[in-house]
Amino acid sequence: MQQKDSWLLPEGIDEILPEEAKYLESLRSKLLDLFACWGYDLVIPPFIDFLDSLLTGSGHDLDLQTFKLTDQISGEMLGVRADMTPQVARIDAHNLKHEWPTRLCYVGTILHTRGDPLQKTRSPMQIGAELYGHAGKESDVEVIRLMLEMLAITGLTNVHLDLGHVGIYRALSRQAKLTDVQESELFDVLQRKARPELQGLLATYDIDADLKAMLLKLPELNGGKDTISKARSILAKANDEVKNALLDLEAIAEKLTSYLPWLPISFDLAELRGYHYHTGIVFAAFVPSIGREIARGGRYDNIGGVFGRARPATGFSADLKLLSSLSKRVSQAPQRELIFAPFGNESALNEKIRDLRAQQQAVVQELPGQTGGAKELGCTSILVQDNQNWVVRPLA
Repeated sequence: MQQKDSWLLPEGIDEILPEEAKYLESLRSKLLDLFACWGYDLVIPPFIDFLDSLLTGSGHDLDLQTFKLTDQISGEMLGVRADMTPQVARIDAHNLKHEWPTRLCYVGTILHTRGDPLQKTRSPMQIGAELYGHAGKESDVEVIRLMLEMLAITGLTNVHLDLGHVGIYRALSRQAKLTDVQESELFDVLQRKARPELQGLLATYDIDADLKAMLLKLPELNGGKDTISKARSILAKANDEVKNALLDLEAIAEKLTSYLPWLPISFDLAELRGYHYHTGIVFAAFVPSIGREIARGGRYDNIGGVFGRARPATGFSADLKLLSSLSKRVSQAPQRELIFAPFGNESALNEKIRDLRAQQQAVVQELPGQTGGAKELGCTSILVQDNQNWVVRPLA
């Protein structure tokens, strides 16, 4: 017996209805065209993959987010992709094997076991771009500019960029000789920005007083461009790795400002997005209308090592469904003309319908005995017979 509520979807899983689907598909096409204009080639990784491949690099952080199942053919553990980045890294490292910089882009549905706390969805449509084979700051600047251009085409304004660098915390942890447990504990507290708890935790560590003071001040190092000079003062006794990270952040911000003088840029040196995955700069884009990042990315060198070729890499991703919903608030897509054709088997009528469709015009033909006509179907024009010819006329 069919259940009464069989139309319900699982929590966090949604379906996209015609109007939204048309807008989303139009936006998807525009963004892929943009990526192509920057030299990024489209790849389509599989929706399901061996679990070991999915949990490589960034995948270790996604273990709890990955749906797992057993392959009935091989007996191996499979996973439904929760992030496409490891798969794209495999394509670069194992399939393409270029020695030169490789630019790849992708778009497709991913699946999470748990929903985003704010968005609630468990099936985002991930869109992103990755640049492999270049370790310089210039490639970081390129992918950030491409991300911002993507948001501009989406129609979003007042975009704010946040920059961080996971290498700063990693270098301070090594300099302090923290154990794996201590580093993990401290990481958790820093992520929650729990300053009193941070102070209490550091008091239990037997580490150098200067390093303890620098780690305690890390959550305060956020804000505008003066954050870098403030960090240089507070982290003066840190090693060269920290100082080089500050130089990289400053140089990237300056280069972005030269391209985009209007762009608001802030820094957060305690922001550790993807800490176990990223190796350098991290970045995120925000808009005032939503309380979370709308696109994010960073540098993740050597992720392809497990696939046979360790290459420097940087990139970004976003949820296309989120971008589409935000975009519709600021720019409605023009209504496409839809032509209503009467039912009939006349050769002249059928030929006219074929010609119109060949010209990329949308024609819906009446069915015998159907309920509703041109207006009810949302048509803007109607095909009528004028003497011996069929012509398109605006719907009265």
